[in-house]
Amino acid sequence: MILCRPIVKHEKSMTLSWTRGRFGAVLVALVTLPGVALAAEERLPIPKNIETRNVPALSPALGQRLQRYSNARGAGLYGWQGDELLIGTRFGETSQLHRVSQPLGYREQLTFLSEPLGGVYLPRRGATDTAIISWDVGGSEFDQLFRFDLKTGDAELISDGKSLYRSVLWSPDEKRIAYVTTERNGRNWDTHIRAMDGTVNKVFETESGYWYPIAFSPDGRKLLMKHRVSINVSSIHELDLATRELTRVLGEDGESAVLTADYDGRGGLYFIGDAGAEFHRLQHLNLATGEVQVLTEDLPWNVEGMALSPDRDRLAFSVNENGFSRLEVLRLPSHRPLKLPELPRGVLTSLDFSPDGKRLALSLNRTTAPTDVYVMDLRGRSLTRWTQSEVGGLDTSTFVEAQPFRYTSFDGRSIPAFLFEPDTPGPHPVVILIHGGPEAQYRPRFSTVVQSWVTEMGVAVIAPNVRGSSGYGKTYLKLDNGMLREDSDIGALLDWVDGQKNLLSNRVAVYGGSYGGYMVLASMVHFGDRLTAAVESVGISSFVTFLENTQPYRQDIRRVEYGDERDPAMRAHLEKISPLNHVDRMKTPLLISQGANDPRVPASESEQIYQALTDTAVPVWYILARDEGHGFRKKANRDYDRAAKFAFLESFLKAE
Repeated sequence: MILCRPIVKHEKSMTLSWTRGRFGAVLVALVTLPGVALAAEERLPIPKNIETRNVPALSPALGQRLQRYSNARGAGLYGWQGDELLIGTRFGETSQLHRVSQPLGYREQLTFLSEPLGGVYLPRRGATDTAIISWDVGGSEFDQLFRFDLKTGDAELISDGKSLYRSVLWSPDEKRIAYVTTERNGRNWDTHIRAMDGTVNKVFETESGYWYPIAFSPDGRKLLMKHRVSINVSSIHELDLATRELTRVLGEDGESAVLTADYDGRGGLYFIGDAGAEFHRLQHLNLATGEVQVLTEDLPWNVEGMALSPDRDRLAFSVNENGFSRLEVLRLPSHRPLKLPELPRGVLTSLDFSPDGKRLALSLNRTTAPTDVYVMDLRGRSLTRWTQSEVGGLDTSTFVEAQPFRYTSFDGRSIPAFLFEPDTPGPHPVVILIHGGPEAQYRPRFSTVVQSWVTEMGVAVIAPNVRGSSGYGKTYLKLDNGMLREDSDIGALLDWVDGQKNLLSNRVAVYGGSYGGYMVLASMVHFGDRLTAAVESVGISSFVTFLENTQPYRQDIRRVEYGDERDPAMRAHLEKISPLNHVDRMKTPLLISQGANDPRVPASESEQIYQALTDTAVPVWYILARDEGHGFRKKANRDYDRAAKFAFLESFLKAE
């Protein structure tokens, strides 16, 4: 149960001031002294499902100032339907399923849900008339499965309406689907196979661990199952659907991880794994002999994803090179690379071959452009853009590119980071943007939030990939595990900022969500005298209460990363490093943003740090969305949240 404090009357109000941004003189909202109230018609409306505490009234001018940024949207690939593409994009409040029949053609909307569309699952050869789609309610992440008719738009519920369902796979004959669910007890991950007539077979039940299906064998008789112990340890097993016999085929040596695998159709598997190496490599396993061939032997970066064509004659894979993606396509079984057209520099988010295998559709995101869908003709070696998403009428030539750099941490280790710097004269205030995970990586993707800070607020944004981030080898990935949790690289980054003439070391904010939210709170504890403001979303304030209250199906895998709070020694360590237990050291103004239905980091984590800080002199703004989960997905909520964070940062970073 979430304990909610009554809404506090605003102790501060707003006044209006003119400032000059990239697009001319605009009105902005600034915090002023108590007693100066705005009339109701002069306040930015608060969405009906958002509760605020101590957030001053915001001016509509601020919303108008940011409107073009909030109206930008992208388009992501779901897959093929014949020669047409199924994509996800937003026209209203939430992202929905659309169909595009030709390059830069009309986007035909197919779903009209009040909630954001979750997953769209298609057969290997693309959709015909039917897809499996999923969505949750209010950000709960308890996705339900629906059989969706692509002709009529009818959606038939095929799950129980309350449990979690993920990892849907179509069988080769398209008569069955496999999926993982927690419907048995809410904790364990079980695999079911459902026929199109509604018959369900419970083919694999677990008592512990995170298991899920990743591929059907070409004859449909076996299923590849992944067992994920942690991001560092995982294995692949083959499940015989007739005998229920489970055979390990890759991994589980306690030292390596397998990212994914798929059948080659010739008696083997292609897989991405890091056994015997620092990085994930593309490899091939002969199932009969056990022989493994490494196809990216000397590559000093992770292979991040792969896709096999329906006829299994081609394999596409992408490489994560310091955050940017590089694409390659191999002809099979010779592994001869195909010559490809040049791809714009950015981050690939999906790959899918056309039903005939002659074209490759992909989603590409760049720091100066939102995600869009392209199609690569593998024979003609041409690249065609299929969607061109709007950026709210903004001048894209003013967007700032992410510049990679490195700084040296306390132990001499080189820490990778990205810098977004205004092209106006400095020195500039700084926002340090800390990613979540923690087993994640800041990638140089398009962000209208970052672009608005740089362009409209005139701040420099630094996004570090601190130790524990993925993408830089498994040794680097393990550097913050367990007792190493407080080996932070944020202090060293603040030292680096001190030495930069174009940056204001006395005007620095930290900003992050989820695990990044914990890092923000921890930075307030350890470096509060060097920070001007802090913003955290859905952050962990106590590792003990987080581990006790996160959804049961997540507890085991989170304990591997953070430590098991049931062990007395580890519990003592987790209590020692939890920001909630060091509120007396926090002096930095803070904004908290939280979804009430968050299944990952429960809203109680934000509630308890807010309550603790209300007894201090620390200014705290709190935004709680009752219809959101681990982050805000509805446009009205996002717009208000963006405006409040912008006003908060501008007030404290630009104040004299």
